[in-house]
Amino acid sequence: MMDGPPANQSPLWAGQCSSVTASEQGLLYGPRTDLQHLTLGAPSEQTRSCSPPGPTSLWTPHGDHPAGSGPAITPTYADGTQQISPSSESRYGLDPALLPSAVQVMADDRAEWEGKVFVSEPFGSPPPLATTSCIMEDRGSASPRAIRCTTYCFPQDGPTALLVRLPLAALVTPLARPDPLEKRLPVVMEDTCVSGCRWCRASMCPAMSWQDCGERFRCPFCDKLTEVPWQPYQPTNGVDGSRLDWEQRPELNMGSYEILHALKGEAAVLLLAIDVSTAALRSGYLQFVMQQIHTLLASLHRDVHVGLLTYDSRIQLYDLSPALSRPHMLVMAERSEELQLPVREGLVLPLRDCMDSVASCLVLCSVLQHIPQLSPECDDSAVIPVELPVKAGLTILQTLGCPGKLLVFHASPLVETDQPSAGIFGASKPKSIFQPPEGAVSLAEACVRQGCGIHLFVLSPQNVGGAWPGHVPYLTGGALYAYDHLQGDWDRERFCRNLRRIVEADVGYKAELSLFVSKGMRVSGCYGLFVPKPSPSQVTMAMLDWQTTLAIEVVHDAGVLDEMRGVAIQAVLAYTTETGERRSRVHTVMMRCSRHLQDTFRQYQAQTLLAFYCKKMYCVVLERPLQDLREELQRDLTEALASYRRHGCSASAWVSSGQLVLPRGLRALPVYVNSLRKSDVLLPCLRTSVHRRLRLRCRVLGLDAAACAMHFYPMLMPLPLSRAGNVKEEEEGALRCSAASLRPGRMYLLHAPNTLLLWVGACVPACTLVELFNVRCLMSLPSGETKLPVLDTPLSVAVRSLVDALDLKVPCFRQLLLVKQGDAGEELLQRHLVEDKSPNGGASYADFLYHLHVTSVRLLH
Repeated sequence: MMDGPPANQSPLWAGQCSSVTASEQGLLYGPRTDLQHLTLGAPSEQTRSCSPPGPTSLWTPHGDHPAGSGPAITPTYADGTQQISPSSESRYGLDPALLPSAVQVMADDRAEWEGKVFVSEPFGSPPPLATTSCIMEDRGSASPRAIRCTTYCFPQDGPTALLVRLPLAALVTPLARPDPLEKRLPVVMEDTCVSGCRWCRASMCPAMSWQDCGERFRCPFCDKLTEVPWQPYQPTNGVDGSRLDWEQRPELNMGSYEILHALKGEAAVLLLAIDVSTAALRSGYLQFVMQQIHTLLASLHRDVHVGLLTYDSRIQLYDLSPALSRPHMLVMAERSEELQLPVREGLVLPLRDCMDSVASCLVLCSVLQHIPQLSPECDDSAVIPVELPVKAGLTILQTLGCPGKLLVFHASPLVETDQPSAGIFGASKPKSIFQPPEGAVSLAEACVRQGCGIHLFVLSPQNVGGAWPGHVPYLTGGALYAYDHLQGDWDRERFCRNLRRIVEADVGYKAELSLFVSKGMRVSGCYGLFVPKPSPSQVTMAMLDWQTTLAIEVVHDAGVLDEMRGVAIQAVLAYTTETGERRSRVHTVMMRCSRHLQDTFRQYQAQTLLAFYCKKMYCVVLERPLQDLREELQRDLTEALASYRRHGCSASAWVSSGQLVLPRGLRALPVYVNSLRKSDVLLPCLRTSVHRRLRLRCRVLGLDAAACAMHFYPMLMPLPLSRAGNVKEEEEGALRCSAASLRPGRMYLLHAPNTLLLWVGACVPACTLVELFNVRCLMSLPSGETKLPVLDTPLSVAVRSLVDALDLKVPCFRQLLLVKQGDAGEELLQRHLVEDKSPNGGASYADFLYHLHVTSVRLLH
């Protein structure tokens, strides 16, 4: 446990030594480029005598005082002003500025790969970090955009893997979107594609090895032979054993390709379910919602089928047949589990035909314009559960036999439950808030079978303790969007942008993901937003988009892997497109395996490990106490550092016990893990609502590797003070997420997938306030949710352009939050300064790293 020291206890936790020597402060960079050495102080005599010659830099930032002794340290800026907050101070005297920096790690990777081409080939080197923008070229192994592994050199056997103490895992983004400069994914027809293994059903890929002059191939996933039919047969060459036509066939030379099946199903449907209860009509914003829906449908240029239903205590369906002079309303009075549709014709209208046909267009428009004028018969006391329109929409899709998106606009109060709010975060009842009810899981399973993805717009601001309606939307590939009565302009703008993104998003329906791994290994777990099945290697999803990412964990079964064949991982996604086409997208990645632990450690990547740990812990939180999960994260990292020091570090003979040794790829892992441990989901905080924790867990579970890294280590960017300044593009000017990075005379923009925050220091010049906000005094600048005024000044144009560019990279629209120095809203900023001690009691990065080092060294004795 590292979330804060117990009361009346020394700075070192129970079980640690009670004193710290002077050789436990400072920073040492050794001559090796693959190691990061952190010495907590001046070097010992043993270190001076045993260290090899080389360009070594060693210094002690605060003198040779033991922790807890010596003069007090008061953090100050270069200009002599005092630091904004002392939360970044270390209780052990460490200087946080000298610790391994995640910002520097990302900057170094960008300097090496930004704008360059990375060739993804079998048994190749680790790819650039997920946060680095570069061009990916597929030459026989899938792009890391589709499959990104925690390490690119697997241990050869199970006992060796146990010594690593880090997970062997991969992040799978089946519908990953390529860069505009990259080649489009090749598509092959099902009848011309070379079929895969007939035993395990794996798809054809470059990992298959050909035998008997191309008549048979050996599958790496089941190690069995499959005969090739005579139609696609081609002989092999005598050089490397590949087929003569391998250059013409994407399934033989590409790590990723797509198969277009001959069978075509029904096109997807866009269903709109609108609450027209008394509470909705009295709210006054239903007319605005209708106007936005009508405007959006009129601007679409896609072949989409649209259906409409309204509900209060009953369901109202609408026959939108073009032949009718006006729409027919069909009222379904029953509230039973099995809804029966009175008709099926006219419930769904092709939008293209609607816009082309004047009669149909008038019918549809008349429905949307007259919905606010309906007079529902239900009273204010009627309970209208969110499940009612979901079941009705699901019934329509089942009757029509097609998948689709169901957009529910719910304005009635959420249903109160009998669940007590006290003690729900305790270790004895971790399931009380995170685990979805059985009814929600059953409804989500039915939606998954039909390919029905739910997007829920909650227009009532009530935050009822246990009545969280987001389980079904997130389990079906959709999301929950909550608004406060749509009163402000920013709330209405957020609604419009989210609605347009959802409708225009290109997604896959009725998806089935099959996972394969080399013989001798197996998939032990799969984590993400989906309804789990008995086998972790088979996942079904109602709907997914280009950013949907799952994490898989693999373990050794028995035997020893062949170093010549390496390790192969394949993900095959079968899905239905918007137009009803059935496709299978195949991704295969091939990596090396080794019996040397050092090779495995050096090929690990911290950002991928962070995303895997996040998805696993946020899924396991349904079944295990939060404290156990935090302790497991700390224990795994501690044991991994000890294992690397003992088995993987070639310099262990001359490294003293005062030095923390990290592989080059794991320099940022401690700060990432510490941020995950003290996140709002894993570390209870009285100031965080239940709904926020539930919504945050689901949102983060759907993020890819790059967005996940940005969530747990946000981008903190300084903004210029005048028109002469230069607004740096995104990551180029990023600073460490600490209060020590903030200056009272500057402004900073903090960017995370779910947060966009602008911090304004108390000493910002008045001319800057005028250029950006059109105010002359900081007191006149309102805090909270805001929108930057549109001013014809260079600074305003540059900052607004940066904000718009950052918004394009996140899954949902964010409202800009303005925080002034000294405001109560600074607590939200402190939550994102992950290197400091958090408001909920989470340890600072410096203290956590010190604790990891001391504990890992003790494990060696």
